[in-house]
Amino acid sequence: MEKIKFEAEDGQELEFYVEGQAKVGGRSYLLVSDSDDEEAQAYILKDTSQEENETAQYEFVEDDGELEAVSRIFEQMLEDTQLEF
Repeated sequence: MEKIKFEAEDGQELEFYVEGQAKVGGRSYLLVSDSDDEEAQAYILKDTSQEENETAQYEFVEDDGELEAVSRIFEQMLEDTQLEF
């Protein structure tokens, strides 16, 4: 599994394992986890960067409707994985 690093707004460095990637409505989403254990916490991040940006910018998906819709897509992609948010 690929591990990526993010820098939070407060400058803190966060590391996540990429579990999957999907494109929904023209926007890219990442399913990430905080460890490679079975009991890992999962998060969905959306790409909010502009085309002219050199680096990608991701935000945690917080909208309940958006989170539910995108999580269903990831559940279909990862059939053997149970996601809870």
